[in-house]
Amino acid sequence: MWNQFFLLEEYTGNDHQYVGKLHSNMDKGNGNVRYVLTGDGAGTLFLIDEKSGDIHATKRLDREEKAMYTLNAKVLDRNTNAELEPDTEFNIKIHDINDNAPKFSKEIYFASVPEMSDVGTTVVTITASDADDQTYGNSAKLVYSILQGQPYFSVDSENGTIKTALPGMDREVKEHYQVVIQAKDMAGQMGGLSGTTTVSITLSDVNDSPPRFANHSFRVTTPESTEVGGAIGRIKADDPDVGRNAEMEYSIVGGHDIFNIVTDQKTQEGVIVIKKVLDYETKKDYEFRVEVRNTYLDARFIHGLQFKDYATVRVTVEDVDEPPVFTRNPYVIEVHEDTAAGSFVGVVSARDLDADRKAVKYSIDRHTDLERLFNIDSTNGTITTLKALDREMSKWHNISVVATEINNPGQTTRVPVFIKVLDVNDNAPEFATSYDTFVCENVKAGQLIQTISAVDTDEPQVGHKFVFTISPTNPNFTVVDREDNTANILTRRGGFSRREMSMYFLPVVISDNDYPIQSSTSTLVVRVCACDSRGNMQSCSPEVLPFSEGLTTGALVAILLCVIILLSKYNNVSCFFFHADPGGDLRTPPTKAGVLVFSRSRCCGTLL
Repeated sequence: MWNQFFLLEEYTGNDHQYVGKLHSNMDKGNGNVRYVLTGDGAGTLFLIDEKSGDIHATKRLDREEKAMYTLNAKVLDRNTNAELEPDTEFNIKIHDINDNAPKFSKEIYFASVPEMSDVGTTVVTITASDADDQTYGNSAKLVYSILQGQPYFSVDSENGTIKTALPGMDREVKEHYQVVIQAKDMAGQMGGLSGTTTVSITLSDVNDSPPRFANHSFRVTTPESTEVGGAIGRIKADDPDVGRNAEMEYSIVGGHDIFNIVTDQKTQEGVIVIKKVLDYETKKDYEFRVEVRNTYLDARFIHGLQFKDYATVRVTVEDVDEPPVFTRNPYVIEVHEDTAAGSFVGVVSARDLDADRKAVKYSIDRHTDLERLFNIDSTNGTITTLKALDREMSKWHNISVVATEINNPGQTTRVPVFIKVLDVNDNAPEFATSYDTFVCENVKAGQLIQTISAVDTDEPQVGHKFVFTISPTNPNFTVVDREDNTANILTRRGGFSRREMSMYFLPVVISDNDYPIQSSTSTLVVRVCACDSRGNMQSCSPEVLPFSEGLTTGALVAILLCVIILLSKYNNVSCFFFHADPGGDLRTPPTKAGVLVFSRSRCCGTLL
């Protein structure tokens, strides 16, 4: 028996298509053998003649749907239905005919290749498929050809690889190409079936074109009032490349003190900006050269080409009406504190820098001179005092002077004027503080009872140097200058008594060393107190002596005479009586007389 039959696909006859014949050695031709089919399509697609074993296909078969059928053949005794031979398996293989054209997976393909590529550079490989049997005949053997796209591209006939075919293809001349590729079966022979597709090829950019200025001269105009950092103009070079190949960088050849140029990354323009303030009156015309170059270079194309270009930029500065300008800012002026009202302090000066040199007037911002200490001449800017100045009241005066164009009051300028008041030695030193001084009744001569110091509101350049003195004839106390602006008060004797005198008023003369020398007399009040053996104060209350309630006329005259003498000596201006009675009214004369002691400006007494 046969184990394989072959059948052509796509049978177009009217009768059933003959496949083959099954035959068994057990068949003697007497009609006792019956042939039976089972398996793929048995009884439907394939029929067998029970007597002869002939097999026919009942329908048109398509190899692309099913290429092979597997069936089983049985040989039976017609009378007993017994198997005369074991089942035999066989195949019916559908032979291919060229009934399928090649097909591409896409109607259009997209590819790119760098411009200026060498001939033979691979662009893309595209392949078609053919549903016919590739193992049988040439029905599926494809050959590729180019129908459109020559002479720029070629295609490999066997594998469908598209390559460049023309040297020096320039993207800037032509960027897009439409290439039509054909795939034909039957090895390309006549009568073969074919299919086509389109390949859209784009030349990608390379940096083969340097930047160039279309105009090598630019003119820019800007007002002098343009702020530092402001843009005054733009220039642009052309580069036919794209992407990073067209990125440019601008610079000023040799640099420039006044101007700079930066690259706008979005527009690839050179933006001219100001580095320093412009002044029409100083200079109104500038000229410099600008260089433009690509930031990315392709080493394949730099030979023989300069990937940079130059242009000249001329800048014209326009005049703007500007406010007056002071010759200094700020002004610092010194004046002595003893300067009388109406005295000269200093001069400020401002001028209009514009070409027409407009006249300027001056004024003081009174918000900065609320006490109206100063005046200014509106014409020449001379500052004078309206009042006498006192450094001890204010060491500095900070005023603002305003300069205004007479013909254009809107143009004003302010300048700070710092007036320093210089010191004049017009204040005498005095005690730095009030002192609570006492002397013990049992004190010995030479005992320190107080250290004093002084202050002076003046500020001499060499520093303070105070001298302390008391009357050399003072029998009770003496002073020792410590040469450090302090002095020690010492007892000249011992044995003080509260009964004799409960309080001493010691005039101390304090002098400075500046010119002219200033001095004052400060009074140190010294109380007489009872102390223990270690000098610790115990009591300072005066001991009251028992006198008669009334005084004789002679005693009162003696007290009055003493008062007159002391007032004359110390230039006293007032006198206060103190009652021995702590609850006494100081505003009324005492009812009992006592011992009186006087200071420079007051007198004090204790009734005994």
